[in-house]
Amino acid sequence: MGSRYSHVFSPIKIRGIDFKNRITLAPPSPNLASSSGMVTPQFVNWFRMFARGGVTTLYVGNCSIDITECKDEAYQLDLSNELGILEMTRYADMCKQYGCHASFEINHNGENTAFETVGHAPFSSSPNISATEAARAKRLGRDPIPAIEMTHEKIHETVEKYGKAAGMMKRAGMDIVLIHGGHGNLISQFTSPLYNHRTDEYGGSLENRARFAIEVCQSVRRHCGEDFVIEFRISADEIAEKGMHFDETLELIGMLKPYIDIIHVSAGLHSDFNMKYYRNWCQNYLMDRCFNVHYARKVKERYPDLLVNTVGSIVSIDYAEEIIANGWADFVAMCRPLMADPDMPRKYAENRPEDRRPCLRCDTCTKHLMIPKPIYCAVNPFSGMTDDLPDGLVPKAPVKKKVAVVGGGPAGITALQTLCERGHDVTLYEMQETLGGYVQEAAIAPFKVDMKDYLAWLRREADKCVKNYGARIFMNTRCDAKMLEDEGYEAVIIANGSDPIIPGRIPGIDKPHVHWAPEAEKDNSLLGDSIVIVGAGSVGLEAALEFHNMGKNVQVIEMASREEAIMKLYGSSGSAAREFTAMMENGTLNVQFDSKLCEITDSSVVCENAATGEKKEIACDTVLLAMGMRPRTAEADSMRHVCAETSIFVVGDAKKVGTIGTAVNEAFRAALHI
Repeated sequence: MGSRYSHVFSPIKIRGIDFKNRITLAPPSPNLASSSGMVTPQFVNWFRMFARGGVTTLYVGNCSIDITECKDEAYQLDLSNELGILEMTRYADMCKQYGCHASFEINHNGENTAFETVGHAPFSSSPNISATEAARAKRLGRDPIPAIEMTHEKIHETVEKYGKAAGMMKRAGMDIVLIHGGHGNLISQFTSPLYNHRTDEYGGSLENRARFAIEVCQSVRRHCGEDFVIEFRISADEIAEKGMHFDETLELIGMLKPYIDIIHVSAGLHSDFNMKYYRNWCQNYLMDRCFNVHYARKVKERYPDLLVNTVGSIVSIDYAEEIIANGWADFVAMCRPLMADPDMPRKYAENRPEDRRPCLRCDTCTKHLMIPKPIYCAVNPFSGMTDDLPDGLVPKAPVKKKVAVVGGGPAGITALQTLCERGHDVTLYEMQETLGGYVQEAAIAPFKVDMKDYLAWLRREADKCVKNYGARIFMNTRCDAKMLEDEGYEAVIIANGSDPIIPGRIPGIDKPHVHWAPEAEKDNSLLGDSIVIVGAGSVGLEAALEFHNMGKNVQVIEMASREEAIMKLYGSSGSAAREFTAMMENGTLNVQFDSKLCEITDSSVVCENAATGEKKEIACDTVLLAMGMRPRTAEADSMRHVCAETSIFVVGDAKKVGTIGTAVNEAFRAALHI
């Protein structure tokens, strides 16, 4: 019997080519190509997890049609060098093993290539100075360098490069390409009035601005023939004030329609305007799920005979089934949700949707692009070890051991899972009455829907360890060294976490109306009507937003400067930091930077301006602390000698306060070595 998801798993033939289902991997850039732009064995192994998991098409993001001219990633595929075809075949053949299609997103990023990267000014439709270039020039202390307006000869040369890139793909055994025509890259620098200021036949009217995109599609068809599928990625709306908007994009799609097979509907811009419109194509955890589906739906209504692919925070196949069943799109593209669980299609096909490992939309993956470092996922530790574990399975331990895990947060539960799968006899100790650690507090706010899903998944996985592997879990148990020694454990993973920082030196810190912010989120009876939150990190700002939405008067004070605090916020909350920053600017969040807490009275807080030393009193009836966390170092250290010291691992916040991503990945790797 098949699955309940009959629309998602319905096959379709396009140009005689069979696509087994409607789920595609939206194009990631994993930083695993060689420095010269070649496919590597590590690259193939990283993409293997998606092929094995059951998607129909694997796209690789931002593959350059010529990295000597357009390059904006350190480890980006180059599709201009025919010597790369051999390596491409390894990627294509790997995908064929699993019955899915290998493909690339072919791209030229136009004006967004830095002079320092390629040794010359970038090329574009018009001689613009991008916002990215202006910021780069300021940072490097040089004058901004305008793009070179492409001559007709250069346009024709570039059109040919797109076609040759797709032709190389076909020679390597691929039968579908994704042409990147959105997000402010070169093609959209021709189609969009934001970038295109030409007065010749490639500028002015929409028909003229569309000419370059159409010629690219025609070039691809010439090089690849009729038995090759062309998917075209587009920004339905660039959102920027002077950019291309949806009504005009609908007309553009009509012009492209004779030359393409699938339209891939995204939105927003990539890097321009200081990443302001990045959120429209890569949403953060504060934003709605299925964010851009409404655009795809309207495209499908306008052009019912054109195949439509939709993308943007479609976090599960439940949403995908609804979208396809309702005829809003023909394909659904996912990236981060599949990184979190590449086996999601297989799990749904086997009617096991509850086993989906949820994506947090935390941007742990994308943070690594700029280091550069191979991207990995906060919640899926396999994604960072695909070369070590290419089959996505933990190896069985050569010797079964009696192992203790101290702590039932994300690190502890990850360790529990991994140790059980390796065949060990595992016991977990948790000092609270419920599992989840601080994920429980992180999931309280109504808008933290991704975190709520993750908390539920963690608890289900812990239950499976008990039912399927005979693991023991002791709740309300504060483990100590004597307990571990008495039980005779052969290995221990210490994941006992951290405590909130409550500075004892501040007068009034122990008053009854002072609480740790998450405690007040759990128990709203602790709140008055006028609240001061101390600390503008993710914990403080999430609480501030929640209480603002409840109608409370909320002010946040932060001792760091605005620049320093926002930089730290990006580290803890990813691209949601931009959302919080926008809320500060529009007045939703009232944050006072350079404000050091000095005293708490019965009806106010007194803070000092870090720059001037001036003191200020802010009236309030509730004070909530969000001043960071401190590892439980002494407790962890007390357990470091309960068995052979080389078999004891301290992970997660117990080692150094970090994120769910650091906790999960450290715990997983520790468990692999026991």
